[in-house]
Amino acid sequence: MSVWNPRTVVVGVDGSQESIRAANTAAGLAKATGAKLIITTVVRPPEGWWGVVGSPPPATALGDALADAQKEVLDTTVNALDLSGVDYDTDEEIGDPASRLIAVCESTDADVLVIGKHGGGLLKRVVLGSVAHHLVHEAPCPVLLVP
Repeated sequence: MSVWNPRTVVVGVDGSQESIRAANTAAGLAKATGAKLIITTVVRPPEGWWGVVGSPPPATALGDALADAQKEVLDTTVNALDLSGVDYDTDEEIGDPASRLIAVCESTDADVLVIGKHGGGLLKRVVLGSVAHHLVHEAPCPVLLVP
């Protein structure tokens, strides 16, 4: 009988309580198995984020806004976890959440992807619920959904 011993655990986070629970589960799994933990946040640039009227802001403004949002999500998540004894990295991605998480799993040869079933708020629940659904069917590794 062989024992599953993951070497790399990827967790997708968005700053919601659901994603922090997923990150806590992933950190516990990484600590118990000695696996590397990769805490990943993905921001999807909103279409027309400057509004309906007016000219778009400079491209650097969008980049700065996204970088600030990602740093806040990662800081909030890392501060909420007990990462003592865990080898971990943080990863910031921009694009389609499901596609980027799949790419991270592929590039790190992840053994498991941990995600929350939903994000926070009604709109996020619809969007992230569909992300979770997509990942369960398309991820290159097992997916652990945390309620």
